[in-house]
Amino acid sequence: INLDVTAPDALAGVDTQTQASFSTTSLTGLGTLNQSLVMAVSADAIRAAGFVDGGVGFQRQSMETPPTGLDYIGIIATNDFFLQVQGTGNAVAKSAVAKVYGYRARASAAQYAALVQSELLSS
Repeated sequence: INLDVTAPDALAGVDTQTQASFSTTSLTGLGTLNQSLVMAVSADAIRAAGFVDGGVGFQRQSMETPPTGLDYIGIIATNDFFLQVQGTGNAVAKSAVAKVYGYRARASAAQYAALVQSELLSS
C-alpha cells in the first residue's frame, strides 16, 4: 500500500501535521498499526512552534511501482476498504491518496464467508 498525504502547511510558530490511515472497515477517526483492521498509516509533520519562519521543508518518496515479490500484509474479503485523513493546525484542508497492490485468490463459499465474518468482526 502506498499512502501519499499532502504536505502540512509551513506556518510560522505553528506545529502542523497531515496523517492518513488505510483500513478494511470504516473508522470514526485515524487508525494505528496496532489495530488489526488497519493495513497502513502515513504522517508528515512540521514542528515550527517557537520559530519565526515556517520551519524546514522536507520531501518524502515511497515506492511508485511494487517489487516483484510482494509481502503479505492482510486480506480484504469485501468490496470495501477505507482511507481516513486528518490535518492538524493547517490553514487549508488536506487530502491523501492510496495505491493498493494485491493478488486475487479463490475461496470456497465457506472460506469466503469465514473471511468476511472475520473482517467485519475485527472492527
